[in-house]
Amino acid sequence: MCKSRLTFILPLSLLFLVGCGQNTSPAPAPPRVTITEFALPMPNSGPYGMVLGPDGALWFTEQGTFQGNPPQPMPAGRIGRITPTGSITEFTLPKPSSQPHSIVAGPDDNLWFTENGENQIGRITPTGTITEFPTRIPNSYPDGITGGPDGNLWFTGLAYSVGRITPTGIVTSFPIPSSDPGNITAGPDGNLWFTEGAANKIGRMAPSGPVTGQFTIPTPEGNPFTITTGPDGALWFTETSGNKIGRITPNGTITEFAIPTPACQPGGITAGPDGALWFTETSGNKIGRITPDGIITEYPLPTPNSAPGQITVGPNGMLWFTETLGNKIGRITLDK
Repeated sequence: MCKSRLTFILPLSLLFLVGCGQNTSPAPAPPRVTITEFALPMPNSGPYGMVLGPDGALWFTEQGTFQGNPPQPMPAGRIGRITPTGSITEFTLPKPSSQPHSIVAGPDDNLWFTENGENQIGRITPTGTITEFPTRIPNSYPDGITGGPDGNLWFTGLAYSVGRITPTGIVTSFPIPSSDPGNITAGPDGNLWFTEGAANKIGRMAPSGPVTGQFTIPTPEGNPFTITTGPDGALWFTETSGNKIGRITPNGTITEFAIPTPACQPGGITAGPDGALWFTETSGNKIGRITPDGIITEYPLPTPNSAPGQITVGPNGMLWFTETLGNKIGRITLDK
């Protein structure tokens, strides 16, 4: 159990507000937020992926980081669990080199995660029992993972393919033309949508397997990274190198919104409880918020150089995020 925490209440005077588009009507004021941080028990844990579990707790991956001078050994990979009040439990994976990356709540009330270092997909029950399944896709290095509309789990990797794994562990691979897909999500149209960082595209495929579209990002080398479904029925994604937030409709129309902080490297993104999208700024050390019409607000984090990773919605309308280099879990409360 870990009780170390730091709480900051950010006044509106510290926020950066930028409007995009031609809307001249007064925009509603962005919310004030309270950011609370919870330190992880082990140093250099490298928390990254995060999701709300079926038990009402937040579950996250610990892939480990090299830090210090000289660098300390990278710790074993773990799956962490934090309650809404900040109590932390950790479960060590069988192999030290597993490097768990993304995590999602599965249709079977378990948590599923990718093991980037061991070419496996892992499953952990809410009580901590771990099962691992080889992808059987050579050199796939699984990355993103999501629950599909077909009751299966879908994952991406570096083998020019998207993988599907059933709750019983059966893996099927579907080739992706000329691209190594990154993050993946289930779209509002019943398709799977994924980012193609190297190809600078957003991909779309049906649960039956065929790729039904690849859409080029307008910004050259924008490097789309994480993608999620927004409250407006479109897909929203971060552009790590383009320093923008992108929006793509189910028919492939793309709109981009520039982030005020230069070179902030937007990372994770999720639909918030307030009708906006919330995203992390890995190098900017901030949490960003963008409304469906493109108005961006940024909130600085209390811990310097924390490198926020993924972000998700938790119980009671709070948002939670990982701090990969800060070795903490962050919680955002929207002040009313």
